[in-house]
Amino acid sequence: MTDVNPPSQTASPANESLEVSTVADLCTEIEANVADVIVGHEEAIEHVITAMLGRGHVLLDDVPGVGKTMLARSIATSVDCTFRRVQFTPDLLPADVTGVNVFNQKTREFEFQRGPVFANFVLGDEINRAPPKTQSALLEAMEETQVTVDGETRDLPDPFTVIATQNAVEPNRTYDLPFAELDRFMKKLQLGYPDPEEEAEMLGRTVGDHPIDSLEAVTDLETIVAARETVARTRVEKPVREYATRLAGYTREHARIGVSPRGTIALLRAAQARAAANGREYVIPDDLQTEAPVVLPHRIKTTDRDRDGATVVANALERVPVE
Repeated sequence: MTDVNPPSQTASPANESLEVSTVADLCTEIEANVADVIVGHEEAIEHVITAMLGRGHVLLDDVPGVGKTMLARSIATSVDCTFRRVQFTPDLLPADVTGVNVFNQKTREFEFQRGPVFANFVLGDEINRAPPKTQSALLEAMEETQVTVDGETRDLPDPFTVIATQNAVEPNRTYDLPFAELDRFMKKLQLGYPDPEEEAEMLGRTVGDHPIDSLEAVTDLETIVAARETVARTRVEKPVREYATRLAGYTREHARIGVSPRGTIALLRAAQARAAANGREYVIPDDLQTEAPVVLPHRIKTTDRDRDGATVVANALERVPVE
């Protein structure tokens, strides 16, 4: 069996890392580049960048037309790497995402045609328009950075980041994401509507050529890999780890389904990226408190209609002591 597609761009294996100050400068540079396209939403931009550096994936959930797809494209364009977009539709099949084996009549062999998931950045646009079976095609990819088709496992490029958008309206025309897949997203973000000044500025930028058409990369794949290594080495001392554990424990005690261990790991990784982006080599409780509202709520299920995951997390941050 052969592979008819060339391998997706993959950084050369190395354990080199950057100075933490360089990582902070890199984050600032990417944020400034994205800001040439996205007006406002500075906090959301920062969250997506730190998720990328923390080896996580991001779900952008909001009403249509607020810039979810454009935010994802802008960040992916800011890095010189492979980028693929998947438009999720009701008739999309899992093989359309992962790839498929096709029999070649000339060679009399099966050839594997890689799907769009074989890229450094994958944009899953309106992911909840596809049925759960197709959504689940990303489960192995997001957790293990590999894809198994017809019993053969293939590694995905490094780094590998999924940024998915989700339509928050039209409930009769969309499908809820499986809970196991929600748990694989490090962060779930909402952009919201821009304020009048931001919207006026956005209109001024887009009445002619759209700024995304002229956006250029400000960093390369090797630099991102090295920055992720720096983030992975950011120190998380025992008191901070215990604080994260207490936050997760509170959600388990006050909800039908609380934060999983995967969620606690995601919180610490996001906090590591937050610390590095702020020029620190160590995590402090403030990093956890900043990241918890976007890392934890979508992992929580409650039985009380008046109390959702965000409320549980807010109560945890208020009541769980920092020791």
